[in-house]
Amino acid sequence: MVVNYSRDRDRAYEVVEAIKKMGSNAKAVKCDVSNRAEVEEMFSTTMSEFGKVDILVNNAGIIVPASFLDTTDEIWDSTLAVDLKGVFLCTQVAARYMVPRKYGKIVNISSNSGFGIACWGETSYAAAKAGVIQLTKSAAFELGQYGINVNSVAPGAVDTDMLRGDMSESDYAELVESRKKLASIGRVGKPEDIAKAVTFFASDDAAFITGKTLLVDGGRRDFI
Repeated sequence: MVVNYSRDRDRAYEVVEAIKKMGSNAKAVKCDVSNRAEVEEMFSTTMSEFGKVDILVNNAGIIVPASFLDTTDEIWDSTLAVDLKGVFLCTQVAARYMVPRKYGKIVNISSNSGFGIACWGETSYAAAKAGVIQLTKSAAFELGQYGINVNSVAPGAVDTDMLRGDMSESDYAELVESRKKLASIGRVGKPEDIAKAVTFFASDDAAFITGKTLLVDGGRRDFI
């Protein structure tokens, strides 16, 4: 397994060590997913180390909170470069290795923001995540003939560093409480909730599912 990182090297190596303790091989690779040359190098390394590409999970993402009127070209461009272009590049390069084998599982991470929910400060992020949903459909339509499944998972509020941002403990607690009230299940998500949905799409249990986006948001009330 290849664990990609762009900035947090230490966390990537922690994941690699955890995988190795479970009896599998893993390697950390530094890659800016918005850079085609680096993406191609990452997959070349994968092929050299493991000989094949079975599964791709497009999980790289950033969010730069800014109101619509304050969203600069730099914020827009950097967000779409990682959150949308990165998904396109990784999916395209991975698929080229999957096609000859007539097998592959690609799982993209979108967001419930991509379904049209409006949150303050997420203009560029929401646009990118909506793009991921349509990219998933288009790639699935074209790659299905090669035995490649392409699906996406759209999380709601999940207790992660991205949700926390640079908020104080009290502000974050207030945010979590507000998000709990929006969820029919009465809590925010855990990383494990998203991982289990990704694992399903990456497995042969989902062999007859492609082009679909699964909302994993605790039953957000304004979506039901």
